[in-house]
Amino acid sequence: MTLAIFDLDNTLLGGDSDHLWGRFLVEQGIVDGNIYERENNRFYEEYKAGTLDIRAYQRFALAPLVGQAPETLAAWHRRYMAEKIQAIILPASRYLLDWHRRQGHVPLIITATNRFITEPIVAALRVEHFLATEPEVVHGRYTGDITGIPTFQRGKVERLTQWLEQTGHNLAGAWFYSDSHNDLPLLELVENPVAVDPDDTLRSHAAAKGWDIITLRRGERPMPLAGDEARGTRYEEYED
Repeated sequence: MTLAIFDLDNTLLGGDSDHLWGRFLVEQGIVDGNIYERENNRFYEEYKAGTLDIRAYQRFALAPLVGQAPETLAAWHRRYMAEKIQAIILPASRYLLDWHRRQGHVPLIITATNRFITEPIVAALRVEHFLATEPEVVHGRYTGDITGIPTFQRGKVERLTQWLEQTGHNLAGAWFYSDSHNDLPLLELVENPVAVDPDDTLRSHAAAKGWDIITLRRGERPMPLAGDEARGTRYEEYED
């Protein structure tokens, strides 16, 4: 079955769940506001620049979880979903996921953000299959470390390759949607790469390659972005 693969942050979501989690922690007084906000912003700028040390970032992001009881973390996450995430789940994202399901495709989300943050978000999008950076858990508590290959840059390709081997799926006819130049290794691998509200680097690359360039932030259905960069011809098929 054909895979429809999606990045999460700034692709299916109209924002970055990782960065918003840090902001949530600051607003709730769970972390030192001045220090944490500064570091959270610094890491986010490094991500956008393509220079992020993903392991250093994950140690930072996971530190507030260390030693916390599962019921405490669950309560934090419920509040975070209500205050930060529900408003940025884009209607066009739900439509796009449903469109692929109607074609008989298998949706798969693959995100660099850790599983603690993303698992309830993916569940809200009704997507069964997803790959995320895996936090280490010992005796039911987070240690602050990660396990395995982080799903970032070429790590997305490596983790996806492992998943394909484990599940028997393949990339024949596969789609991949992303906003970020950090995902170029996987975008280059699939038959149907799509740039979604892309950063400047990805937009230029997609235009040069003749990839579709779309937005999910303008209404209830995906739309081709205006300009010479957008082909968008396939998106006429979205009409019922």
